[in-house]
Amino acid sequence: TPDMKIPIQYALTYPKRYPCDVKPLDLTQIGNLSFFKPDYENFKCLRACKEAIERGGLAPAAANAANEEAVRLFLSEKISFLEIGELVYEAMRRQPDEEILSLDDIMRADKMAREYVLNAAGK
Repeated sequence: TPDMKIPIQYALTYPKRYPCDVKPLDLTQIGNLSFFKPDYENFKCLRACKEAIERGGLAPAAANAANEEAVRLFLSEKISFLEIGELVYEAMRRQPDEEILSLDDIMRADKMAREYVLNAAGK
């Protein structure tokens, strides 16, 4: 049953696991499940993350950092919801294809993606 109690409890008590009072998932009660191919054009964050995984290297770090920055701007009402995906995709796309050699490489990709989001959003 969808409930954030379990992941929150796991995060707070890791590495231990304790029982949780959440109702177990019973797929027979749900009935039918329908699955569709992902719509990468309308769901740009999904597209950005899929492409970042395929590219590897520093692209996933850039996508993550851009998403964090864009969501922060959205929550502070500085950009629209739809701009999140556009900014994340473009920040990830602009990340050069480089091998990860150190933590500094990841931090540089993170900084570049955040700066791109802020500059593109005019903030």
